[in-house]
Amino acid sequence: MIPASAAKEKALIESLRRGKSSAKRSLYEQFNRYLGAVCARYVGDDEDVKDLLQEVFIKIYSRFDTFEYRGEGSLQAWCRRIAVNESLQFLRAGKKMRKIPLEEYGELPEPDETPDVEDIPRKELLSMIQRLPERYRTVFNLYIFEDMSHAEIAALLNIGESTSASNLHRAKALLTKWIKEYRSHEG
Repeated sequence: MIPASAAKEKALIESLRRGKSSAKRSLYEQFNRYLGAVCARYVGDDEDVKDLLQEVFIKIYSRFDTFEYRGEGSLQAWCRRIAVNESLQFLRAGKKMRKIPLEEYGELPEPDETPDVEDIPRKELLSMIQRLPERYRTVFNLYIFEDMSHAEIAALLNIGESTSASNLHRAKALLTKWIKEYRSHEG
């Protein structure tokens, strides 16, 4: 999602601050797909993503008075942060994240640090991420997409830093395996 120009973004923010319903509709239309994709990275079920996205927009609209403009793109970043936090809250409310024994996945290769994924469709990559066990998926998303450190992830998820690092390693190993399997089936 490419952020709107600074002028358009500021105009949307001003309209939202005045409580205009057309601005809410505009914000929804502009960020619906993007925030849906953010939620889908954390929550695999499509129906759960729809419910979660509704909660995300309710939170955005009800807390808009706390938003501080910090330059172009800050609205998108603020909305993404809400989507991530709501996704994590959804996961916490559902159940404790359980650890999955790696034996269930067979032999795992050493994970590629930066696997080449340019030939893999985005939809397929998202599907692979969604197939990860919940904790591995959560740590992977926070580390890779939210650029959080293992210390920050550990504090957020109430786990040890070494557990965060281990979960990331295992997530990458599974993704490496699935990427290789995808290529062997497609190639």
